[in-house]
Amino acid sequence: MRLRHAVRAIILDEHDRILLARHQNPRRHTPAVWAAPGGRIEPGETRLQALRRELREEVGLELTTTPPHVWHRDVPAPDYLPGYDRAISDYYLVRTAAFTPRGSLTDTELAAEHIQDIRWWSLPDIKAHPGPDQFGPYDLATALTTLITHGPPPRPITVS
Repeated sequence: MRLRHAVRAIILDEHDRILLARHQNPRRHTPAVWAAPGGRIEPGETRLQALRRELREEVGLELTTTPPHVWHRDVPAPDYLPGYDRAISDYYLVRTAAFTPRGSLTDTELAAEHIQDIRWWSLPDIKAHPGPDQFGPYDLATALTTLITHGPPPRPITVS
């Protein structure tokens, strides 16, 4: 089985806005997806090491704490991510003051990862978004509402 294990950060600012990256693969004819910054865990990395690396690379955030693990997503569908039979993502909550995202990756390197834009979203904007872009996880608005209202859960919640 070809498994892709990734980590992502639910980065919330002081106004409970979430930082999301727009992913669009020009070779696939599917809607773009706004997803939390993060990516694949490299061989030999722990989840926390991978999260720290991904946040530095994609958005320029230096993570110095150990954030709570809040969500878990397991997608066992081969058509979800080309080249993989299953994709697992673990999400961590990072609270920070708003900042202008600019990581160490160049625009060309971000494009190679199919990242076209990175911006802050309010929960009402996510709920009102007409598409065709989608959000990942698909139930982002519901899961984010629960997270903002109740705080980190005692153990990760499964999201879809």
